[in-house]
Amino acid sequence: MKFLDEAKVYVRSGDGGSGCVAFRREKFIEFGGPSGGNGGRGGDVIIEAVDGLNTLIDYRYQQHFKAQKGVNGMGKDRHGANGQPVVLKVPVGTQVFDEDRETLLHDFTTLGEKFVLAEGGNGGFGNAHFKSATNRAPRNANPGQVGEERWIWLRLKLIADAGLVGLPNAGKSTLLSKVSAAKPKIADYPFTTLHPQLGVVNADGREFVLADIPGLIEGAHEGAGLGDRFLGHVERCRVLLHLVDATSEHAGQAYKTVRNELEAYEGHLADKIEIVALNKIDAVSAEELKKQKDRLKRAAKKTPLLMSGATGTGVREAVRALADLIGEAPVTAKAKGAAEAEPWAPLTPQG
Repeated sequence: MKFLDEAKVYVRSGDGGSGCVAFRREKFIEFGGPSGGNGGRGGDVIIEAVDGLNTLIDYRYQQHFKAQKGVNGMGKDRHGANGQPVVLKVPVGTQVFDEDRETLLHDFTTLGEKFVLAEGGNGGFGNAHFKSATNRAPRNANPGQVGEERWIWLRLKLIADAGLVGLPNAGKSTLLSKVSAAKPKIADYPFTTLHPQLGVVNADGREFVLADIPGLIEGAHEGAGLGDRFLGHVERCRVLLHLVDATSEHAGQAYKTVRNELEAYEGHLADKIEIVALNKIDAVSAEELKKQKDRLKRAAKKTPLLMSGATGTGVREAVRALADLIGEAPVTAKAKGAAEAEPWAPLTPQG
């Protein structure tokens, strides 16, 4: 399945049905009277956050959604049926923006959350509604109200507890494959990760979700490389694990390059709790490792963790450090409910 984190969608709620002008002409009713029913209400456009989705790929193949129109009123005081709503299903973490891509309409953060994006038009009144003591035979009815229509942008920001950031080829995908069951693409060239990857990490019985974000390069906030498009996926992370390649020319400069891009992004990523780790320590000599560690320590103003995703050295310590900062957090609301449920036991026969 392809990963799609942004989609433009057209929605339109249903028009209300028109009221009816009708009169009773029955054998044993002497004077008859108005009997036009009201029109039905148009269907709403509803967006719902559901479980089991992690991409907006469905909205690449269908961009137009229209709710059903309300049925017109009929004679014999028959009211028209309401139009059926249309429900757009999105993954948790989806944000709904107006057509200008800046006005936030709704942010889905919990499973099962619903939001009425466009309300259907009300049905018009039939002539029976206008009957009164002074107007015994009204011959007017209302048309139904027109539904709402608009273009919206759906933008997915993955829900993860911790995020991996760093330059391309810093070893983020290798680390994710070691600590979780995720199978990201791994190769000896940069930009092997073209879209975010998620993995569930178990650290001493505590589970959390780790997100691998495509690598950043200098000028990413201006569109260089893959740009900063995927940085939105770490906005919801509570902790960032910043990996720096020990085989790079200058570990301190590599760290500052990524930090500058995080600070240039508007999502306050630079304010998040950060763990700094020097990766690929098995690929350099002891003397070069000490030099790179000192450079990174001066740049980050903290002592970095030393690790190697390929050999597993220091990986357990890094995962434990993440878990300690995150705290115990179930993967999803569904998993949380399952964890809190009582254990299964066979039914005992009643005496």
